[in-house]
Amino acid sequence: MDFNEQRKQKTEEMNRILCKYFPEETGEERLLCEAMNYSVSVGGKRIRPIILTETFRMFGGEGSLSEPFAAALELIHTYSLVHDDLPAMDNDRYRRGQLTTHAKFGEAIGILAGDALLNYAFEIMSDAVCTQGERAAKAMKIIAAKAGVRGMIAGQTVDLVLTGKPLSAELLDYINERKTSALLCAALMAGAALAGADEERLRVLEQAGTYVGLAFQIKDDILDVTGDEKKLGKPLHSDEKNEKKTYVALIGIEKAEQKVQQYSEQAVELLDTLPYKNPFLRELLLYLARREY
Repeated sequence: MDFNEQRKQKTEEMNRILCKYFPEETGEERLLCEAMNYSVSVGGKRIRPIILTETFRMFGGEGSLSEPFAAALELIHTYSLVHDDLPAMDNDRYRRGQLTTHAKFGEAIGILAGDALLNYAFEIMSDAVCTQGERAAKAMKIIAAKAGVRGMIAGQTVDLVLTGKPLSAELLDYINERKTSALLCAALMAGAALAGADEERLRVLEQAGTYVGLAFQIKDDILDVTGDEKKLGKPLHSDEKNEKKTYVALIGIEKAEQKVQQYSEQAVELLDTLPYKNPFLRELLLYLARREY
């Protein structure tokens, strides 16, 4: 089976896992649950939860222990997108070719759905911690830190505060390392932690995740200028519209492409230093740099 078939199969598998964690759309909170489930189900490549489960397997993990953490990570990622699309942030009405959550359900429900997705992610993980113990607790701690005030939220905050202002490459890296790399680091590290990886190997994975995230974000910035709007499922030039500084604006498309290649190769080189191998995971990290949407 080639890589694309494997990726499709693993995405479908992850969608089935996610469906098990959808809250029932019943009771007085039915509308909230409907908005939450809509936000998660409108598409996505499921990159982060797949990376988590593949890293878990690479380090010898067996069984379904990774599933609640993979689901929780995707819920956290989704909440961040729901809030990112809000009028106070990027004010986007379409994502993946579908109405964004606030555009479909209204701004207030959009805010609450994002809040609920984040909280629900920790409900799912805490249930696993109560039954699975120390490794599960370590994985939840990693995800919490990478999603939190010195992780993803820090990156989103600095990005918002500095919108329309001059940015150095160093400051742009600060934003990208937190806004984008953080959850990819969490995926690699939490998957390994669930399988019992030691601190030294977690640090290698953290650095690899940082490089993956930088490559991923710069590729996103390039696709915002050169991509196919139908494949992307959202309008092009949103960064320019929102006055966001990117590597494309800073150094041009050609040099930005070189950065993507550089960071991708560095990530894979680090992965190759580990004594465990997962050819699909290795190929997935390279795919993120050459994707078309």
